[in-house]
Amino acid sequence: MTKTAQSVWENCLSFIKDNIQDQAYKTWFEPIKSVELTDNALYIQVPSKFFYEWLEEHYVKLLKVALTKELGKNAKLLYKIKMENTYGNKQPFTEQLPSANRVPMKPQEVDAPFKNLNPELKNPFVIPGIRNLKIESQLNANYSFDNFLEGDSNRLARSAGMAVANKPGGTSFNPLLIFGGVGLGKTHLAHAIGVEVKDKYPEKTVLYISAEIFTQQYIDSVKKNNRNDFIHFYQLIDVLIIDDVQFLSGKSGTQDVFFHIFNYLHQNGKQVILTSDKAPVDMQDIEQRLLSRFKWGLSAELHQPDYETRISILKNILYRDGVEIPEDIIEYVARNIKSNVRELEGAIISLIAQSSFNKKEVTIELAKSVVEKFVKNVKREISIDYIQKIVSDYFQLDIETLQSKTRKRHVVQARQLAMFFAKKFTKASLANIGSQIGDRDHATVLHACKTVDNLVSTDKQFKKFVEDINKKLTL
Repeated sequence: MTKTAQSVWENCLSFIKDNIQDQAYKTWFEPIKSVELTDNALYIQVPSKFFYEWLEEHYVKLLKVALTKELGKNAKLLYKIKMENTYGNKQPFTEQLPSANRVPMKPQEVDAPFKNLNPELKNPFVIPGIRNLKIESQLNANYSFDNFLEGDSNRLARSAGMAVANKPGGTSFNPLLIFGGVGLGKTHLAHAIGVEVKDKYPEKTVLYISAEIFTQQYIDSVKKNNRNDFIHFYQLIDVLIIDDVQFLSGKSGTQDVFFHIFNYLHQNGKQVILTSDKAPVDMQDIEQRLLSRFKWGLSAELHQPDYETRISILKNILYRDGVEIPEDIIEYVARNIKSNVRELEGAIISLIAQSSFNKKEVTIELAKSVVEKFVKNVKREISIDYIQKIVSDYFQLDIETLQSKTRKRHVVQARQLAMFFAKKFTKASLANIGSQIGDRDHATVLHACKTVDNLVSTDKQFKKFVEDINKKLTL
C-alpha cells in the first residue's frame, strides 16, 4: 500500500495520542494538517509561528520517534506556517521551516569525590554556596553535525570529530586539535562533537569553555585560595572542549594548571578537544611540555571552503530559514565571497534582511549591492607573521635577518616598524609581540613603538616608510 501524507500523519497521531494527555493532544495536535509527503520528508501545516516553536520545544522528541517509526531513521519533518493577511495581502501565504529534531541541552549532575576535604566543591560556572553540582555543558544545540556540511576543506576534521563523538576517549585522536583561520567553523565543529556525545551518551559530562574564560576562572580560584577545587572540578569532566587554546599564550600559571588537568583526563580515558587559529608548531609562548601533548592525538586543519561547499552552505542556510532564492543569485554570492563561512552566512542573511525589510524582491542587482558593501567592509585578519613578511619584503630583508640580534640601522628600523604595526593591528600583548619578533621583551617593544612615533614627526623618509607599509597592510 502506497503511503500518503495523510496516512503517515494519522499513524503518527495514534502513536502520539497514546503517549500524552488528552488535553495536550487536543490543543497541540488536532489543529495540525498533513500537507505533503516527498521521499522521507513529511510536511505539516500549523496555525502560527508560536505553535511551531511550542512543538519544537516540548514535543520534538515524541514527533521524531513517531515519524521514525513510519518513515525510517532518515525521516524529516517540515512545518508550513499559515500566515494570514501579512503586509496587507488578502491571500494568506505560508512560511516553511524544518524541524530541529533535537531537544534542548540539559545540565549534567555529577558526584564530587569524597576524598575532597571541602564538602562544597566550587563549580566555577555558578554562584558559590550551591551544594548540588550541576554542570551545564555550555553547548549550543544549533551547532550540530547535521548543519556542518562536509567538503574537501573540512573532511578530515569532520570525520575525526565524528569518530571522537562515537567513542569519546576511545580513539587515538586524543587530544583532537582543530585549527584554521577565522570563521571556518572551528567552534561549530567543537560544539557539534559535544552535542553528538550528549545525544549518544547522556550520562557523560561534557563541558565547552573558551580558553579566555578558563583563564579568568583560574585567576579567580587563586584569588579565593581554592585552586585545588578548580582542578578537582575539571577532573570530573568526561569530554572537555577548550576553544581558542592559543589564548593560553604567555599565561604560565594557567598553562601549568591546564597541564595537570590535561594529564589527569588523558590518563583516565577522558576526551580532550581543542581549537586554535594555528597549528601547534606555530604557537608562541606555550610551554614545550604542553605543546608536545597537543601533538599526541590528531591535529586537523580547516581550510577555506571551495565553490561547491559554499553553494551547499548557502542552500542549507536558506533551507533552515525557510527562504527561497533563485539559483543564479546563490551562485553569485558563492563566487564572490570566498574567505570563510562566517562572512558567507553574514552576506546571505544581509541579503534576506534587505529584501524583507524593504519589501524588495531578491534580484541579482540587490545581491550585487549587498555583496559589494559586505566585501568592502570585511577586514583582513592580520597576524604578526604576516606583518613581519610585509616589512621584510619592503626592506628587502629575509625574516631571519629581521629577527636577528644585529644592530645595523636599517635592520633595527625594520624590526621596530614590525613591532609598531604588530601593536597597532593585532590584539597580542607586548610580551607576545616581542617573543615572536626576535625573542625580545615587552620593554623593547614599548621602546620601538615610542621611537617610531618620534621619527614619524621628525623624519620625512621614515614617515614615508610607515605610510607605505600601512597601505600594504590595509589593502
